[in-house]
Amino acid sequence: MADGRDGNRAVDPKLLELLACPLTKGPLAWDPERGELISRVAKLAYPVRDGIPIMLPSEARTITIDDAVPTPPRLGGTS
Repeated sequence: MADGRDGNRAVDPKLLELLACPLTKGPLAWDPERGELISRVAKLAYPVRDGIPIMLPSEARTITIDDAVPTPPRLGGTS
């Protein structure tokens, strides 16, 4: 019998565009290594369980700058 845990299931990119940190209302970044959504401003990592983001600050893990996901490159950069 499967326990429903599938490791690092990715979050739908369209959903990621809609989600925001509940504390700062800022953007979130996906950390595929840990299966978490990262709020750099709040320095919190929200878990994703069975593909569902758990957006409760009480469930979030405090992160350090070393834990943060690198900033993704900007699209349409200068030539």
